[in-house]
Amino acid sequence: MANTEIRESHKLYEKDKIGEVQIADEVVAIIAGLASTEVEGVASMAGNITNELVSRLGMKNLSKGVKVEVTEEHVSVELSLNIQYGYNIPQVSAQVQEKVKTAIENMTGLTVLDVNIKIAGVEMEAGV
Repeated sequence: MANTEIRESHKLYEKDKIGEVQIADEVVAIIAGLASTEVEGVASMAGNITNELVSRLGMKNLSKGVKVEVTEEHVSVELSLNIQYGYNIPQVSAQVQEKVKTAIENMTGLTVLDVNIKIAGVEMEAGV
């Protein structure tokens, strides 16, 4: 069965007409999701999975809780996060913003205009 899903993609690179590189918006969302869950204090993406489950459930699930808007050379990101109880929300959010911005810019060459964060919940550690 052929995959008929419509995916937005954007041309990133063309040199000497040898070829071009295109990246799907979902890839940018996955990069943002992975980068944000690597920050200490982030429990998970809201309505999403943690990094430990990525290998079992697949990369596509990491784009949940992430909304990206990609234009010619710019990206705007919106993240919904669950924070671990006891962490400073402004500090964790600032770290997430910087990590997501750096990851997207380094991996795609696109410029990140903003990374907006919604704290959707607080999670307690297991056994607490």
